[in-house]
Amino acid sequence: VQLQASGGGLVQPGGSLRLSCAASGILGATTLGWYRQAPGRQREFIASVTSGGITDYAGSVEGRFIVSRHNGKNTLDLQMNSLQPEDTGVYFCRARRSVTPVYAAWGQGTQVTVSL
Repeated sequence: VQLQASGGGLVQPGGSLRLSCAASGILGATTLGWYRQAPGRQREFIASVTSGGITDYAGSVEGRFIVSRHNGKNTLDLQMNSLQPEDTGVYFCRARRSVTPVYAAWGQGTQVTVSL
């Protein structure tokens, strides 16, 4: 499984940014998700979507971020709106499968900086 994240950058508070993750080698029943790691903090869950389209969000981003996947293209997107400085961090995409064969994989991360 390989994951390639892109779309990070510098944005002002209140702005928007869209991240994308290209996945290859994944099987059916794989959940794709986004995680964030801010400086000096542990990596935290942001949002995920199952192969069936069920989404889940961290409370801190619900209503501002929208996660979507395109199964035919094996891509995962994260539309981030109303960005705040506390959204700053490295964003990682993750693939996880809980049925045999079980696996979990991380992408390389993309930097998002929210600042004036």
